[in-house]
Amino acid sequence: MRRLSTWLLSALLLSASCSMQHKKTAETMPQPFGATGIPPALRSKSADAGTPVAAGGNVSGTRGKLELTPEEDIVFTDPDNVDANLPELSSLLSANSKHRGPWEQSETIAKQRAASEGKPLLIWFTDTEHSPPSKAQNDELFALPEFEKWASEKLVRLRVDANAKMDDTDLSIDEKETRRIDLSAYAIRLRKQYKVLGHPTLVLLNPGGEVLGTYRGYKRGQGAFYWGLLKQGEAASASSYRKWRAGLEKNGYREWHDRGDKKVLAKLTHYADGTLTLIQPNGTRCRTQESELCDKDRAWITEQKRLHDIR
Repeated sequence: MRRLSTWLLSALLLSASCSMQHKKTAETMPQPFGATGIPPALRSKSADAGTPVAAGGNVSGTRGKLELTPEEDIVFTDPDNVDANLPELSSLLSANSKHRGPWEQSETIAKQRAASEGKPLLIWFTDTEHSPPSKAQNDELFALPEFEKWASEKLVRLRVDANAKMDDTDLSIDEKETRRIDLSAYAIRLRKQYKVLGHPTLVLLNPGGEVLGTYRGYKRGQGAFYWGLLKQGEAASASSYRKWRAGLEKNGYREWHDRGDKKVLAKLTHYADGTLTLIQPNGTRCRTQESELCDKDRAWITEQKRLHDIR
């Protein structure tokens, strides 16, 4: 019995030693298919085969989201008197309405118009002198009367030309050269900002400034195809904007019109003696007189004063 116990103990020790040796060998053996163990023929052919998802599940992104500036994040010139030196609503509306032709030349004005009008912004990166595809895109799409009619109703457009021609005939030679350098630097900055690698490139933004789509290149005969892409982007933007605006209206925002029927989406934050202080969704504050508003807005104010017993 004693001999049997000794033999059994030796067998157990030998078995454990072999098991550990096998595990060590498996760990140190070279893997023919790499760390994944997946044969190359079965791996994804894409350079971007996926993004690991952190514990807790997928989180929806912010693409297409329209941001509302929290009031606590708004910086005022005079924090002790936030309504001091506010711009007049009429001046803001006039600045937004000043544009030459169907294409804006200023990104600032184009974005202001897109936000106030609730329209997506189409940025066309082009090169009028050195890009035949840009010329073809213009001839086969942008120059069409039917596209012009659609775009004027649905979009705000900004043209960024790598070789923009200056039409300021009153400038001196030195002033024109300075202007040319400024325009070139401006185009370079925007190309870098929107990751534009060549011409033509179309970038479609929603009214809040988020990129909805980027469409690179152009081949003759693709006018209808690109118009279809823009229509899809505009429809998606319009749907998102309606939901965003409905949320704002629940929080007191409404559309205000001046006597010339120019409009702005804003919230009334203060009223006294016929003077209104308004704030737009992007945080811009302005003031206006009740007398400068349309009849419908003045009727709304009269009703609000009655409801709140304001004389």
